[in-house]
Amino acid sequence: MGNELQTGNSSQDVSQNENLRAKDTEHPNVTVILPAYNEEISIGSVVLRTKKYSHRVIVVDDASSDHTVDVAEMAGAQVIRNPIAKRNEHSLKKGIEAASDSDIIVMMNLGVCHDPGLIPRMIAPIKDGNFELSVGVCFSKLQSSADVLLLNNKSTESKPIGFVAFSKNCLSKIDISQISLFSMRSLINSAQRCDVKVLHIDIQEEHEASLFRAYKIGVVVPAYNEERLIQETVESIPAYVDKIYVINDGSTDRTAEIINSMTDPRIVPIHHEVNKGVGAAIINGYKQALVDEMDLVAVMAGDNQMDPYQLPKLIMPIIEGKADYAKGNRLLSRQMRQGMSPWRAFGNGMLSMLTKIGSGYWNIADPQNGYTVISRYALETIDLDSIYTYYGYCNDILLKMNAFGMRVVDVTMPARYGSEKSKIRYGKYIRKVAPMLFRGFLWRLRMKYMVLDFHPLVLFYFASMILVPIGLIFGLWIVLEKLIFHGPVSQNYPLLFVFTFLVGLQLMLFAMIFDMQANKTNYSKMA
Repeated sequence: MGNELQTGNSSQDVSQNENLRAKDTEHPNVTVILPAYNEEISIGSVVLRTKKYSHRVIVVDDASSDHTVDVAEMAGAQVIRNPIAKRNEHSLKKGIEAASDSDIIVMMNLGVCHDPGLIPRMIAPIKDGNFELSVGVCFSKLQSSADVLLLNNKSTESKPIGFVAFSKNCLSKIDISQISLFSMRSLINSAQRCDVKVLHIDIQEEHEASLFRAYKIGVVVPAYNEERLIQETVESIPAYVDKIYVINDGSTDRTAEIINSMTDPRIVPIHHEVNKGVGAAIINGYKQALVDEMDLVAVMAGDNQMDPYQLPKLIMPIIEGKADYAKGNRLLSRQMRQGMSPWRAFGNGMLSMLTKIGSGYWNIADPQNGYTVISRYALETIDLDSIYTYYGYCNDILLKMNAFGMRVVDVTMPARYGSEKSKIRYGKYIRKVAPMLFRGFLWRLRMKYMVLDFHPLVLFYFASMILVPIGLIFGLWIVLEKLIFHGPVSQNYPLLFVFTFLVGLQLMLFAMIFDMQANKTNYSKMA
């Protein structure tokens, strides 16, 4: 599995591997069924590639409104049409009936996987006579990377199914009239009720690689004095990544030398003569990624604290159209925070609260988590040159994105700390970042609620910023005048203090509520 992925970026190697794997399908009569709905963009290439591994390709079209049918027929597929959209109510049955004369039938779910290169793996257990039905399942987490045989499908009920392959003998045992619509799971359930031997195969890694090949993905790796870990970090980056932008931010150790010695053709080295800050390093990486027309750009620090196995979880919300920016979150549970000191967790929590208020993303947490993925659309929209260049860049970028209505999603992941110690010192960090957050907060209010649009919450915020401090100062003066200087204080003064402070506080709470309501569409549920 791993070797196949390592050669994924070489078209010559891929072509050779596909030709070799195609030979395995020469003897059994294999038919591949492709249920499709508005797949005009991809159906042609999928059909052409699928023909390498099968004798016949059947596209069951569910009343597509685009040119799916025309493209599929031009590519050489047999097309079965549902004239009225029935959300695949009869698609599966029609496809199976049309392919019933085949030795092996394979159904490929285009909503999960577009890689026909996995077909030989799916039919091999059936061709060998060990199983009658095989299921390609995207497990989210496996104890072993080997193929997994499950005696029932309860463990995979919520997992996406990419492929179902079954033999003619299996088809003779099941009653396809009991199969409900497009759901491949209904076929699996029916087969298991008839004691058909079923093999569940983990295709998670192949699924991710095939899906991600449709996008140009870059990874920015900022590094400052990371001679011990930079090599390990870069080598761990998955093969589906197209470009790796390694930024040496004025390191005084051997980091630059190690970067220059790396032979991975994906690496784009960028060297800063002097240390400009992690934010500046990442921004320069982003700029180069835009020049190279990357569709998605991740950030993985050079200290090897960002687990590459978590990268797909950050990529998927953007591919699925749920977010423009995905970031990690390590603060949800004690298990995820394992390895994080109490002081670090407390400081991170405080910064999370300040960033919620400043950025308008009220659902996000762990804003210091630099493990992120951003879309090209977001990079082209925000002003990269205005991003803070110190460690607070990750807070500042949230401020900029909110002003332009970008959607942000938190992705849960465990903390990962090795021998490298964090360079952030929270006392100094908060002193520097808090004023930046306040300035950014004012800029966001002006840009979002006055320049690009108008909302009265900005008036509530500004009024509260005047009344709350005045109320606190007035209350402090009353206390000092009464207890320290023993001067005369009017009985109305305490009432005036309470009135001023509470009105200001109430206006602030109203402004926050309105801000939350205005930003509901700008964030997705936690992934």
